[in-house]
Amino acid sequence: LIFFRLRGSTAEEPHILLECDSSVLDSIQKHLKLYKIRRKVTITPCPDLSLWAVIPGEQPGDASSLPKSADQALLLTPDPRAEVMGWRLIAKKGANLSEIIPGSQVGDVQDYHRHRYKQGIPEGVKDLPPGVALPLESNLAFMNGISFTKGCYIGQELTARTHHMGVIRKRLLPVRFPAPLPSPGIPEGAEILTESGKPAGKFRAGGGELGIALLRLAHVNEPLCINLGGDRVKLSATTPEWWPKAAVK
Repeated sequence: LIFFRLRGSTAEEPHILLECDSSVLDSIQKHLKLYKIRRKVTITPCPDLSLWAVIPGEQPGDASSLPKSADQALLLTPDPRAEVMGWRLIAKKGANLSEIIPGSQVGDVQDYHRHRYKQGIPEGVKDLPPGVALPLESNLAFMNGISFTKGCYIGQELTARTHHMGVIRKRLLPVRFPAPLPSPGIPEGAEILTESGKPAGKFRAGGGELGIALLRLAHVNEPLCINLGGDRVKLSATTPEWWPKAAVK
C-alpha cells in the first residue's frame, strides 16, 4: 500500500487515500474493517479516480519542476518510495492530463512497469506475495516503508532484530535477460541457479527482458541462469544506484 493524506484534511478528521493492487481490493477492505473495531472510520473504494505515474525520463527529477496543485488533480506528489520513480498523480477519471502537466506524453502501462523493474522497485502481490515477502528482503527500509521507532506491529520483532543485527542475506534485485523471452515467459517463483548449479534465489515477476528476483547477495555478481523447459536461460542482476551507499556490500 501507499498512503496519502489528502489536502484540506484536519487532525480531527483526516482523509487518507490508500493506493493498492486492485486484484486484492476486496481482501484489503476486509482486513482494514477487521481492525477498525468501534472507531468511526469509513472505508470505501474510489472507482471514480485514476492513478498515474509521472516519470521524468531516466534521471531523478526535482519535485519543484511540477505544479504543486492543479484544478483537475486530486493529488500530485513525489512518489514516496524513491526519487527515481518520479511522482504520483491521482485525478478524476477523464481529466485532461496535458492541462495538469503541460508537455507530458501518455505512455503505456508497460512503460511504467519496465521503468520500475529496471530500478528494482517492487509493487503489488506478484512482486511482494502476501505471507511470503519479508519487509527487509524487499528493501522496504530503503523506500520509506518501515518504521523502526513506532510501537509493536505484526512482524515487528523479527524485522527490528534483523535490522539491528545488520545481516540480510537476500534482497529483491532487478534482473535482465539477454533478449525478450519466448511466450509465456519465466514462471513466477522459478528457481535461479549459479553456473555450478547452486540455488541463488527465485524469480518473482517481470516483462520482456526485465524483471525482479529475490537473490542471495553472495551470488549477485556471478553468472546466473534458469532452467526452462530443458533450456538454460541466462540472466544477470544489478544493484540499483538509488540504494543507500551503505547498503551496497
